[in-house]
Amino acid sequence: MDFGIATSVTDEGIRPHVLAAALEEKGFDSLYLPEHSHIPVSRESPYPGGELPRGALRNLDPFVALAAAATVTSTLRLGTAVALMIQRDVLYTAKEIASLDLLSNGRVIFGVGAGWNIEEMRNHGVEPRTRGALLTEQLQALKEIWTKDEAEFHGKHIDFDPVYSWPKPVRKPHPPIYVAGQGPAGLKRLAEHADGWLPHSVTPPEELRRVRSWLADQGREDVRISVFGAPADPGLLRRLADAGADEVSLILPTLPEAETLERLDELAKIVEQLR
Repeated sequence: MDFGIATSVTDEGIRPHVLAAALEEKGFDSLYLPEHSHIPVSRESPYPGGELPRGALRNLDPFVALAAAATVTSTLRLGTAVALMIQRDVLYTAKEIASLDLLSNGRVIFGVGAGWNIEEMRNHGVEPRTRGALLTEQLQALKEIWTKDEAEFHGKHIDFDPVYSWPKPVRKPHPPIYVAGQGPAGLKRLAEHADGWLPHSVTPPEELRRVRSWLADQGREDVRISVFGAPADPGLLRRLADAGADEVSLILPTLPEAETLERLDELAKIVEQLR
């Protein structure tokens, strides 16, 4: 099982290039960053994990941060967990991800979710009730743009005539798409349109086994399972490995540089014992 780090890179913590270099040096396999364009001051949407973390208020743009990380690493996989694709323009996003994949020599993992902050998505003009259908069409359109010289897409939510868009990604046929979500619609999107699944660490190991079996029934034995945001609990990590997780990203609080590097030393020792 591979081990990564999930964290929010902010203006108050370690810089992304310093973090990424340390991760690669200490033997971690991946770095996952979240996305929020903003957090509305007045909102009714509860944060799924309880109290809204400060990192969600101050996180850097994930693709800018990952580009900085790419410049000082050569093997570290660079992912989002998760990018809020429904709040993004599909043509700009296709170019942004392809550019990062080119600059990192094919190390991008595009993790996406439908989002939880209703007020945030409404500020982007997104109708919350149809965000799942929008996300599905966006993923289909991204694949067209990444894999065809003259790409076009005609759906209910996304519609454009033939376009040119370069660069194309280094990874073929395209950077792997990982999706979050555990409901019927999310799992359907996973089986039909994704390369990996991003369940949260609170997902019971038996659910990982169930979904793995269900994916096999859909002819999708190739889907990777990357558990997101896990605590550094050796017992839990062993149970996740036994349940079939291909990767676990350990949660890392947003801290100043010196404290972050100390914490990474602690996490690296735990990982070494589990490998």
